[in-house]
Amino acid sequence: MSSKSKSYTKQQSEQFIENCHYLGLKLLAEEHSQMITRANENTPGYYEFINNILQAEAAAKKQRRIEYLIKNSRLPQPLKMLADFDFDFQPELDRRLIMDLASLQFMERNQSILFTSKMNGVGKSHIARSLALIACQKGYRTYYTTCSELINDMNAGVYEKTLEKRMRKYTNPDLLVIDEMGHDRLELQVVKEAHLLFKVIDQRYNGNKSLIFTTNVEEPDWAEFLGDPITTSAILDRIFHHSVIVRINGPSYRMYQSELLQKQYAVKKQEKSETD
Repeated sequence: MSSKSKSYTKQQSEQFIENCHYLGLKLLAEEHSQMITRANENTPGYYEFINNILQAEAAAKKQRRIEYLIKNSRLPQPLKMLADFDFDFQPELDRRLIMDLASLQFMERNQSILFTSKMNGVGKSHIARSLALIACQKGYRTYYTTCSELINDMNAGVYEKTLEKRMRKYTNPDLLVIDEMGHDRLELQVVKEAHLLFKVIDQRYNGNKSLIFTTNVEEPDWAEFLGDPITTSAILDRIFHHSVIVRINGPSYRMYQSELLQKQYAVKKQEKSETD
């Protein structure tokens, strides 16, 4: 091949890649050589060849969208998978109900979920985060926050006069997860701002947008926790109205894992003492 032909071929390739990027066909820009090689080996028809490229591009774009939604959801790492939840450890928890919630039909019905328990470590946050991950994978805009983070952020917005801007990140997503209300009783020092939580809950309620809320604060104690009985009553009214209530009253899985770890070390220590 002459140098002139090589130069022309290189120019064509560069122009091809540039056009792919312009059209948003990122996969084709990166893998067109392999695609052509496979096509030469399998000799598909023109339609099948083009259709295969479009299907590959659509799948790659969908995956990029999912990765973008997960990143912007602020879900804590490592991500929680519903398949990893130990239902056998919480036998009183209705597994079928959780699987129904995982279908996300509650979002299609503009419903919410309230996970509640009397103690920490029973799996509320695991399930809530798993459902949020599924929502991202199905293309829903999702945002995760803890109750104290939300109120502290909103409180900062009051002082900085950026409250409405900050509100949008909690009210715009298709699904909002407010986790760990009452997780740390030290929150009581900073979380007595019921009206700020109410603003978020009320806007989502009026906008028919789904919410996942987790708490170990029992209903009669919400007013004391949030510091405003009247506003707290309005919050409860909106949360309970269209919510599936999931009460988990089993043992703490974290405590179980801790006790199991101590037993393992005790066994190792005993074995070591016997061999010395």
